[in-house]
Amino acid sequence: MKLFILMTSLGLCWARIIHFENDYQPQQVHISFGDKTNDIVVTWSTFNDTKSEVKYGKHQMNKLASGSSKVFVDGGKMHRRQWIHRVLLPNLEFNTRYMYRAGSDNGWSQMFSFKTPPAGEDWVLRIAIYGDMGVNNSMSLPFLKEDVAEDKYDMILHVGDFAYDMNEEEGRVGDRFMNMIEPIAARVPYMTCPGNHESAYNFTHYSHRFTMPGEESNLYYSFDVGPIHFVSISTEVYYFTQYGLKLISNQYEWLKKDLAKANSDANRKSRPWIILFGHRPMYCSNSNDIDCSLEYTRKGLLGLYGLEPLLKEFGVDLVIWAHEHSYERTWPLYDNRVYNGSYLQPYVNPRAPVHLVTGSAGCREGRDHFKNNPAKWSAFRSQDYGYTKLKAYKRGPIYIEQVSADLDGKVIDSFWLLKNFY
Repeated sequence: MKLFILMTSLGLCWARIIHFENDYQPQQVHISFGDKTNDIVVTWSTFNDTKSEVKYGKHQMNKLASGSSKVFVDGGKMHRRQWIHRVLLPNLEFNTRYMYRAGSDNGWSQMFSFKTPPAGEDWVLRIAIYGDMGVNNSMSLPFLKEDVAEDKYDMILHVGDFAYDMNEEEGRVGDRFMNMIEPIAARVPYMTCPGNHESAYNFTHYSHRFTMPGEESNLYYSFDVGPIHFVSISTEVYYFTQYGLKLISNQYEWLKKDLAKANSDANRKSRPWIILFGHRPMYCSNSNDIDCSLEYTRKGLLGLYGLEPLLKEFGVDLVIWAHEHSYERTWPLYDNRVYNGSYLQPYVNPRAPVHLVTGSAGCREGRDHFKNNPAKWSAFRSQDYGYTKLKAYKRGPIYIEQVSADLDGKVIDSFWLLKNFY
């Protein structure tokens, strides 16, 4: 009996030691661009406070960068805590592969690697784009993992709605999701915008778990990669007005200045493409649609701060949305009217932005259905689970494909977007 008690006590002590060590073990590792594409920010979580360090290097991990952590308290009843760590790896060499581990002497992550983009604008940029991916029914994830393992992307855009939902189970669903995407997000910059499923506790799970460039990165930001100026916005400020109406006007004024600068002759010469992304679409032909009919982001609230006129005024080329669990491509479109480049070549020198809805990555809510008779501006649509691939060529066209997870990776839609350069 005494031996049993001693063994039991030792077992409890050992369990406590294991739990203690796991509290310091990095998890949920992911990377994003900093203020420049050769600045990479590494973000991860631990469940106890410890140093924030990254060992990294080209051929061996002979460099050490330090950062900081911030405690994040979930808004649920248990008030679960975790420490979100951020470390900037600044001024890296362009077009170079780096190895790295995140953590501290109390525990290190596995070794990951990433490749910085080439310098300048004249190279082929490759992106995977999707929204609305959950822990359950994440149909596109196996294909994305395979693509990333084969080094097919320079970055990823996740256009809102993560995990379903990150706050559920006292935040544990968010932890599972971040660990689930680690095989891709720890290797390729994972750039994001908020969706409606991040609204709990004033979007705190989104704002704490992701690190985007810019002072207002919790809501909106922009960044340049290759020949494209990217703009990320929050469509949610128009819907969750209890968090402040001022957020709408602040974003609007910021967006107007950002697009005006990106559309200047000097910037168009170096980066001829402008792509904006946000969660809820301005246009869709889904049968269960509510948001596209409300038109809050398109026309504004009470006619104020509508965003669509800015897209036309400053020549935004492509607008990417999610939210609807389907894929839809429009013709060049403004104010419900088609502005094709020409009858035979609608996407050559289009006279208005092209809209894409790509919210079919897979989540517990399943697919969204379409109306039987779409509007004239709808060019292609599909209910298949899947994701979007984009290539921007050296001072040339943009090529877009939609991949079907239902059809084992088959491309079900594709088109070229071309224009005369400045």
